Amino acid sequence: MGGVSGLYLYVNDAEGRSWVLRTMIAGKRRHLGLGGYPSVTLAQAREKARAARDSVAKGIDPIREKQEAASALRAQEAHRKSFLDTANAYITSQAPAWKNAKHRAQWQSTLRTYAFPVIGHLPVGDITEVHVISVLEPIWTTKSETASRLRGRIESVLDWARVKGYREGENPARWKGHLDKIFPAQSQVRKVQHFRALPSNRTADFLRRLDNQEGVAALALKFLILTACRSGEVRGAAWREIDFENAVWTVPADRMKAKREHRVPLSTAALDLLNRVRGESTSNSSTLVFSSPRGGMLSDMSLTAVMRRLDVDAVPHGFRSTFRDWVGELTQYPSDLAEMALAHTLANKTEAAYRRGDALEKRRSMMEDWARFCLT
Repeated sequence: MGGVSGLYLYVNDAEGRSWVLRTMIAGKRRHLGLGGYPSVTLAQAREKARAARDSVAKGIDPIREKQEAASALRAQEAHRKSFLDTANAYITSQAPAWKNAKHRAQWQSTLRTYAFPVIGHLPVGDITEVHVISVLEPIWTTKSETASRLRGRIESVLDWARVKGYREGENPARWKGHLDKIFPAQSQVRKVQHFRALPSNRTADFLRRLDNQEGVAALALKFLILTACRSGEVRGAAWREIDFENAVWTVPADRMKAKREHRVPLSTAALDLLNRVRGESTSNSSTLVFSSPRGGMLSDMSLTAVMRRLDVDAVPHGFRSTFRDWVGELTQYPSDLAEMALAHTLANKTEAAYRRGDALEKRRSMMEDWARFCLT
C-alpha cells in the first residue's frame, strides 16, 4: 500500500484501524505496528515503513529495537517513582505478613513524620547517603530509638525498590560498614530506661493492700504478679487456655512476644484466684478470664491505674523484674529457669538450639515458692 511493499491498513472487529508492516526479519515473517489511523497518516506510515525496511537491510531488528526503547522508558519512569509512593507500595505489600495493624501504623507514622517531609518527593532512584543522613541527623541523639527504627525502615524500602528495579547500587541507609561510620551506635547515645519495679521485700505488703481493691483489674494484676507474665498475656487470657486439672496455663504462640507457645505452671494461689474469678463472673458467655465490665479485653492502663490508686512508684511490667531479682538474690533456682518462666529467649544461641523441653515441673516448684513469698 502507498508504494511500500508490505504496508497494510488493518481493520479489527471494533472497526479500529492501524498501520502494519509485514516483512521478513532473520528469515521469519514479522508484523511491525506503525500506529493507528488516522493519528498516523498514510504519508507518515510510508515514512515509518521505509525506515523499518532500511533497518532490516542493515541487519537491525526494528521490533526488538522498539521493545527495548519501551523497556528503557518504563525503567526511566520507574526511577522517577517517588520515595513516598515507593514506601506506601512497600507497606501495602508487606502488611499481610505483619503481626497487627498497629505495626503498619507505626511504619506509616515514623515515615510520615520524619522521612516524607525531607525525601518523600524525591525519585527513589536518586536517594543518596546525603539524603538519608539529612533525615536521621536531627533525631539521632534526641530520639534514638525512633531514629534507629526509622533507619531500618528506610533501608527496607530502598532494598525493595532495588529488587523492583526502581533504583540501582548499594543501599545508602545500610548500617554496617556505612552509616556506622557517620553516627554513634545507639548503645552509646541511648539512655536505658528500665521499667519501674517494686523491691522484692515490699511485694507481700503490696499484695495485702491489693487484696483490698475491688474490680477485675485488681484481680488481673494479682494474677500477673503470681505468674510473672506480661500484661498483654494476662489481659488476653482465655478460659480455653486454662487446664485446671493439670494446673497449666498455655499461652498460644500468636499472643507471645517471641511467637512461641508458653506454658505457665499455675501455683495453688493462682488457681484459687482463677476459681474466684470464675465464681464471681456475671457473664458466662465471656471467653476472656479478665473481661472488662463492658465486655472485651481490659486496657493496659487499667492495671496501671490500680497501682496509681495504691500510690506505688512502679508499673505492672516491673513485677517481672521483681520476680527475677527474687530468684537471683533470695533463692537457689538457676537463672535459666527464671528466664524460662519469663519466656525470655536464651542469649546463648547454641544452648537455645539444643533446648527442647521447658522444665515445666521444675518451674512449678519455683512458682509455688514465689507465690508463698508474695503472700506471706
